[in-house]
Amino acid sequence: MNDTTAKARKIFAADRYATEMTGIELTSVGDHEATCTLTATDSHCNARGMVMGGALYTMADFAAAIAANSDCLDDDSLHWVSLDASAHYLSPAPADSHLVAHSKAMKLGRSNALYQTIIESPDNGKMIAIVETTMIYV
Repeated sequence: MNDTTAKARKIFAADRYATEMTGIELTSVGDHEATCTLTATDSHCNARGMVMGGALYTMADFAAAIAANSDCLDDDSLHWVSLDASAHYLSPAPADSHLVAHSKAMKLGRSNALYQTIIESPDNGKMIAIVETTMIYV
């Protein structure tokens, strides 16, 4: 793990819903990019036994927030927050799925930015969701 990822893990541990309640783990941070993982359990699933859209959305929102703030980590400040998002759920993911979310900047501006997060399941090679998030600098 590089120093940037270690610093981001420390800062974003304060996002207790994503890290403690949901169990999402930050695996890497780069220049306006971030990758997170989640091993889904029964508690992440809906009545059909598939991972709920809310769990997938939380994963995407968390990854996008880390990616957007990747250039703010040195001064321990978080300036970018989600303004809106559009989620496209493509394939179901059952309990015990290993999920990987990779978020990267598609457009960077001074006061807003667009991030795309792709969630995939290496277990079956399927793309599970694509979430596009508009971030705003506050």
